[in-house]
Amino acid sequence: MTPRFWAAGTLVVLLAGLAVFVMTAVPWQRAPAPRADQLAALEQLPADQVARARSFHGELRPGNYLGLTLGLLVALALGLTPIGARLVELAGRPFGDHWLARAVLGGLAVVLVAELVTLPLAIWRHTIVVRYGISTQTWSGWGVDLLKSYVVGAVIGGLTLAGFFTVTHFAPRWWWAFGAAGAAGLVVLLSFVLPVLVEPIFNRFTPMPDGPLRTELLALAERDGVPVRDVLVADASRRTRAVNAYVSGLGPTRRIVVYDTMLTEATPEEVVSVTAHELGHAKDNDVLTGTIMGALGAAAAVIALYLLGSWGWLLRLAGVDSIGEPRAIGLLLAMTTVAGLVAGPAQAFVSRRVEARADHHALMLTGDPETFEAMQRRLGSVNLADPDPPHWEHAMFASHPSTVQRMAAARAFARGAR
Repeated sequence: MTPRFWAAGTLVVLLAGLAVFVMTAVPWQRAPAPRADQLAALEQLPADQVARARSFHGELRPGNYLGLTLGLLVALALGLTPIGARLVELAGRPFGDHWLARAVLGGLAVVLVAELVTLPLAIWRHTIVVRYGISTQTWSGWGVDLLKSYVVGAVIGGLTLAGFFTVTHFAPRWWWAFGAAGAAGLVVLLSFVLPVLVEPIFNRFTPMPDGPLRTELLALAERDGVPVRDVLVADASRRTRAVNAYVSGLGPTRRIVVYDTMLTEATPEEVVSVTAHELGHAKDNDVLTGTIMGALGAAAAVIALYLLGSWGWLLRLAGVDSIGEPRAIGLLLAMTTVAGLVAGPAQAFVSRRVEARADHHALMLTGDPETFEAMQRRLGSVNLADPDPPHWEHAMFASHPSTVQRMAAARAFARGAR
C-alpha cells in the first residue's frame, strides 16, 4: 500500500471525525427569533441610526468585495502560473538557493505581494471608518499597527514555513503525516499562546480597579462555574470607539477582558450582560471546540494538499515538480485561498449558531432580557452594525446573529419567562 493510499484513508477518517464532532458539538437548534419580533425591533430603532449604519456598510461593501476578488485573483496568478515559483527563486538566490531560504523568504515574499496588492483597499477602508467616527487612530497609529501585524504574521508564518518544508525535505514520501500532525499541534498551541503573547502587542491590559463592577463580574463567573484568572481592561479607545468584551484564553490563561470604551459607553448592567454572553462561550467550551475543529480541519487540509498536489496539470500550471518543494508556495496559497472562500459560509453558519447559544446563556444567567436587548441596541448603535442586513450577505459572511435577531431572541425569552 502506497503513501497515497494511507493518506486518502487518513483523510476520510479525519473528515468523518470532523463531521461527527461538528454534529455533536455545534448547537443546531437556534434560539427563537421570530421575524415579527425582528421587524418590531427594527421599527423601534432610531431611523437616523439605521440609515447611518446602512450608509456606512454601503460604502464599505464595494471595497470588501473588491478585496476578496483581488485576493483571489492574485493568489491564482501566483499559484496557477510560474510567477509564484519565480518569486520564490528570486528570494532564495542571495542565499545560494538553499531550500530553507526559499521556503521562508520565498513564502514571505509571496504573501507580501498578496498583501501589498490589497493594501490600497485597506487604506481606503480606514478613511471610511475614520470619517464615520468608528476609528480614533491617526494614520501613524494605523501604520504602526499594520507593521506590527506584518511582523507577527512574518514570525508565525516563517516558523510555520520552516517547519513544513523541513518535513517535506527530509520525509518526501510521508510528509503529509508529519505535516498533518504539526498543523493540528500548531492550531492548539496558538489557542494558548496568542492571547498571552500576541494580544499585548496591540493593546495594553490593566487589571480592572476594585469596585462594584469588578466584584459583580467575578461573582457572575463564579456563579456560572467558570473560573477566570482576572478581569482586565483593554485600552481599545486609542484605536476605536467600538465597544466589546470577551473571555480570552484557555484554562490557566482565561480572563475577562472589557474594552475601556465599554466602560464609558455602556451602563454597568449592560457590561454584565455582554460578559454573561462571553462566559457562555467559556461555559460551553466554545474556544476548545473551535480549537479541535480547527486542528482536525488543518490536518485534513494538509493531507488534501498532498493528494491534490499529485495532479500533474496543477503542477505544470505552477511550473513546479512537486507540491512539497518551496517553489510550490504560490500553488499552496492559491489552493488554500480557494478552500477558504468555499468553506467560509459554513464556518459563518457554525459561528452564528454558537453565538446564538451564548446569547441564550446570557439570558438564562442574568434573567434580564430587557438589559440584554438594550445592550444589543448599544452595540449596534456604537459599532454602526447594520441591524437587518441583506439575507444572502448575512448568510454568507456574518459570524453573529444580526442586531434585530438578537433583540427578537430576547423578546421571545421574555415571553417564555413570564
